[in-house]
Amino acid sequence: MFDLDRWQEIWETITKNKMRSFLTAFGVFWGIFMLVVMYGSGNGLRNGIMNGIQSVATNSVFYWTNNTTEPYKGFKKGRSWLMRSKDIEIIKSKIPEVEVVSPMLFGGGRTPKNTIRGEKSGSYNVKGLNPDYVKIDKPDIVYGRYINDIDIQQRRKAVVIGYNAYEDLYKIGENPIGTTIKVNGIYYTVIGVVKGNSQMNINGPVNRSVMLPYTTMQVAYNMGDQVHVLAITSKASTSVSSLEDRIKGILKKEHDISPTDPEAVSGFNLERQFKMFANLFLGIKVLILIVGLGTLFAGVVGVSNIMMVTIRERTQEIGIRRALGATPFNILSQIMMESLVLTLIAGVAGLSFGVFILNIVDNVLTAQSAASNDDMFFMNPQISFDLAIFAMLVLVIAGLFAGMIPARKALRIKAIDALRDE
Repeated sequence: MFDLDRWQEIWETITKNKMRSFLTAFGVFWGIFMLVVMYGSGNGLRNGIMNGIQSVATNSVFYWTNNTTEPYKGFKKGRSWLMRSKDIEIIKSKIPEVEVVSPMLFGGGRTPKNTIRGEKSGSYNVKGLNPDYVKIDKPDIVYGRYINDIDIQQRRKAVVIGYNAYEDLYKIGENPIGTTIKVNGIYYTVIGVVKGNSQMNINGPVNRSVMLPYTTMQVAYNMGDQVHVLAITSKASTSVSSLEDRIKGILKKEHDISPTDPEAVSGFNLERQFKMFANLFLGIKVLILIVGLGTLFAGVVGVSNIMMVTIRERTQEIGIRRALGATPFNILSQIMMESLVLTLIAGVAGLSFGVFILNIVDNVLTAQSAASNDDMFFMNPQISFDLAIFAMLVLVIAGLFAGMIPARKALRIKAIDALRDE
């Protein structure tokens, strides 16, 4: 039953020495506050990084060429070589676990004003891609469409432009589809405008690139059938990391490169990077919990110590209660409830203030991102509802623990000894 007199007595005890109660509660307040802020900041960092790669296929790997480092089949070391269009079909046929093999070409460099439309111009990255690349790094289609298979087959002089290029060359709201722009001296028809969703930067960000069908680019830049990068994904049932050596082996065999050459075929494994990020953020969370709970424990110890001092000051009071027939449970519950109330008040205040600070930071960062139109590396620094419930349970347990030792000491006070105490 709710005993109003008991709660009034608890409140009077806590507020009897306001400064001491405040300083004692501040340790618990600070522990919960630091736990919330650090955990929320860790989530903000994780959300920012993962948001930058959310549209990227996690089971993907990228390959490019380097000079050989070993002689082989009459070729000297240091030989340069290039991947070819035929490698695409060879890899698909020999490794059925592969889902996408997408060639990439880069050309022309980002020379000053390499893209012109009327009196407007800009400097952008020029890439040759095929339709399957959207399965690896999918952008948002703002206008028109992406490169399709007919563009590849017919080597159409079509171009998809990034959103920053659109902003520079067109008026906002103007439909660019069907218009003509000149890229490195060659005229192309704009078939689409895309906005990148990831921070993946292969030869420049999507938003500051112009993208051609890779077969068109091979002809326009006299590249023959060469390919600069192969982007490969595996099927859902297979880890792309398990295919790396097989893919490298096929490329080396097709281009007469020593099977033991460690440098000739270079690669970047996104699957491995994703796993590294996952382990990193797990480690950050564990570290934050250890530091936060340690700070909270220090505050709880402070509460317990102050309760010990309070028991010493209330020796006569406790003795009188025992003489009047108070049971050990009455004494025990009184002391523990005082400790619990003090801990909960401080803890809830720390939890609320921490969430308030995180919300302010989130609002400021969101406003800055909207104003600059840039992706954030730190976003939505909030804690989960589960963590809030966990924090409250920790507070309850900590409050009871803080009152346990002082309460047991109070039970050892004998009525006759307490009444003699001055």
